[in-house]
Amino acid sequence: MTMKALLAAMAVVALASPAIAAEKVKIGFISTFSGPQGVLGRELMDGFSLALKNLGGKLGGAEVTVIQGDDQGKPDIGVQLAEKMVERDKVDVVTGINFSNVLLAVAKPVLDSKTFLLSINAGPSQLAGKDCNPYYFNVAHQNDNVPEAMGQFLTAKGVKTVYLLAPNYPAGKDMLGGFKRFFHGRVVGEVYTQFNQPDYAAELAQIRQAKPDAVFFFYPGGMGINFLKQYAQSGLKGQVPLYGPSFSLDQTILPAVGDAAVGTFSTAFWSETANNKANKKFVTDFEAAYGRIPSPYAATAYDGAYLLDAAIKAAGSTKNKDALRKALETVKFDSVRGKFSFNTNHNPIQDYHLYEVTKDSAGRLINSYRSEVFTEHKDAYSTTCTM
Repeated sequence: MTMKALLAAMAVVALASPAIAAEKVKIGFISTFSGPQGVLGRELMDGFSLALKNLGGKLGGAEVTVIQGDDQGKPDIGVQLAEKMVERDKVDVVTGINFSNVLLAVAKPVLDSKTFLLSINAGPSQLAGKDCNPYYFNVAHQNDNVPEAMGQFLTAKGVKTVYLLAPNYPAGKDMLGGFKRFFHGRVVGEVYTQFNQPDYAAELAQIRQAKPDAVFFFYPGGMGINFLKQYAQSGLKGQVPLYGPSFSLDQTILPAVGDAAVGTFSTAFWSETANNKANKKFVTDFEAAYGRIPSPYAATAYDGAYLLDAAIKAAGSTKNKDALRKALETVKFDSVRGKFSFNTNHNPIQDYHLYEVTKDSAGRLINSYRSEVFTEHKDAYSTTCTM
């Protein structure tokens, strides 16, 4: 073959190569990295980064640039970051947001620009229902679902009365709304406390006076640490059983709370003890990389990266948005949860389980599987999604 013919053949090969080999994927990662809830952003970033490391720093074969922003848990700052990432940085995907109020604020500028918004944690009811959007996907959960499982469990257990607590923001309202959808007993108290409230003495006094059969609470991050410690110190732990969603009893909270959490129950779609091949690798790799047990935040962020990898690979590019959207809707990947699929509103269909806080062989607090609650559970809002 002559040199001219060889060069011509090489040019044909280059033109035939997938476009994705020459392009880069830009990810805008907005999360809470500072303040009392900064641990949540760290968990999400660490889970996502671990997946990228395992994938060789690529998504779908394309090099990845991650542009990180700290929303400080404030919707207005989240919007500023999202607008910059969409308009100036030209990101392909915005992800990372941990609070529902921030996600709801960020959704408009991101989705109006037809940029993909992938939630790896927050699951507000609005975006699952009337405000659903072809460019919005939630790989984690819809807020109502985890507490729905606890409502179902306590009803089956025969609990007659319950006292409810949550912070006063969209996820808190979704959580208690989901619980009440499946709990058939009587709610003797429903309290929405100030976001990031540090002291719960008044609420604990009200619980003592109400004398419920059980307490269901949703307090993530630092709020959960404070509430659990104060609940135990008040003496209520030995009197009124405490139940929560996984986000109130996960690895962002348990190490700081210690024995005060032992024997407490939660419902979840995932646990650090989940017995499947993908999860065992994830937990082992995460502990090796960061020296701690992962939380659900890290798990769903990890899954989010693998979802993007599989979808971009199937679509061949992030630039063909119709192809990428269709790929996200149907593509299969090895989830740390085992079974996973999207509903028609781009929210998960998945199983939910009951867990109890126990200790492992090293004396660390973990969430141990106790029973199945829901199988292939769907959220309550998909029927109002008309995209």
